Amino acid sequence: MRIVLSKTSGTPLYEQIVDQVRTAILTGGLRAGDPLPSLRQLARDLEVSLITTTRAYNDLASQGLIANHQGRGSFVLPLDPELVRRRLEARLDEQAAALVATARLAGMLPSDLHERIDSAWTSATS
Repeated sequence: MRIVLSKTSGTPLYEQIVDQVRTAILTGGLRAGDPLPSLRQLARDLEVSLITTTRAYNDLASQGLIANHQGRGSFVLPLDPELVRRRLEARLDEQAAALVATARLAGMLPSDLHERIDSAWTSATS
């Protein structure tokens, strides 16, 4: 698992960790039963505090994505396909709202935005 943090992004480091691990789980990069690095190892690797990695893992556990087992480590939990779908759709809705806001700032018409989305879809499926 590769996590890249930006200390200048304005997003708290623990949220960056949560987002990247969540994405890896939801996209299949991490599968049910896969172990995660220990809290201390991840803190060392990312050069962050143990508090940061602990908060990230606790957030992931509260979201039902991982289980923290005292003395054994943290593991990816099996996912409910319907839950995954709902979370991905919610993420898509957030991204669509940001996309529309950016397009409006650029003075684009809905047809221009649709054209760009169609082009991106075609590129991604080729």
